[in-house]
Amino acid sequence: MKYWIYMLAAGFLITTQSCVSNKKFSALQSERDAAKSENAQINEALKNCQTLTKENDRKLTEYANENQYLKKQVDYMKENNTQVLGRMQDLSVLSSTQAESVKKSLDKISQQDGFIRDLQSSMARKDSLNMSLILNLKGSLKDVNDKDVNVQVEKGVVYISISDKLLFASGSSQVLTPAKAVLGKVAQVLNDKPGFEFIVEGHTDDKPISNGCIQDNWDLSVKRATAVTRILQDEYKIDPKRITAAGRSSYLPVAGNDTIEGRTANRRTRIIIQPQLDQFFQLLEPKS
Repeated sequence: MKYWIYMLAAGFLITTQSCVSNKKFSALQSERDAAKSENAQINEALKNCQTLTKENDRKLTEYANENQYLKKQVDYMKENNTQVLGRMQDLSVLSSTQAESVKKSLDKISQQDGFIRDLQSSMARKDSLNMSLILNLKGSLKDVNDKDVNVQVEKGVVYISISDKLLFASGSSQVLTPAKAVLGKVAQVLNDKPGFEFIVEGHTDDKPISNGCIQDNWDLSVKRATAVTRILQDEYKIDPKRITAAGRSSYLPVAGNDTIEGRTANRRTRIIIQPQLDQFFQLLEPKS
């Protein structure tokens, strides 16, 4: 009898230890999966930062080369005018009127040199603002599929391109409910940059459309742009004075319309964040 009691006790201990080991193993697996997910997110963020850093370094190199070229031109003009002035003075043929004219020319060159430096400073500041804007947008949209939302810079302008399958049902201009959360994330970044104005553009493929509500692709692209605009204004309180709604129909494609993939890429809504040109126009104004 005691033998069977010992056997039952031993079996109970083995079973208990096995359950505890399995629980620990499952807990370790969960921790490992969470660590892998966090590591993937960190790698993606690092990749985005490296890409933006390369772009910034390239622009800084371009500005440095351009600045060096302009500086050489200014130095050459200064040296040339100084040499001419010295020769005329040595020959004692320089009248007071001519001397004043040469002096004004030198002053003008000096002003132009200052203008160039101010302009380059403003351009560098604009690029820094764009870089900050892109980082904020990518951070806000990090949980959104990259195929549905794309943020990029072209020629100093920030573009946010959102696929139509995320925003609209086929042939419709009514924004889908899940898409409003994405627009809310974009609106939050735009509200943090009140000095920027932007354009909401609707784009379609070249497949003709006509129904009781939509006349053609022009009509569809405009209605989709205004639908997004109303949500940004009404639900996310963006000042409507900052927004321009526009429809481009099928006439600005990013891919060919002869494949399903190409037509899918062409059906999109773009938010174009306009550069602050007023600072450049102010530089062009004569200073008193």
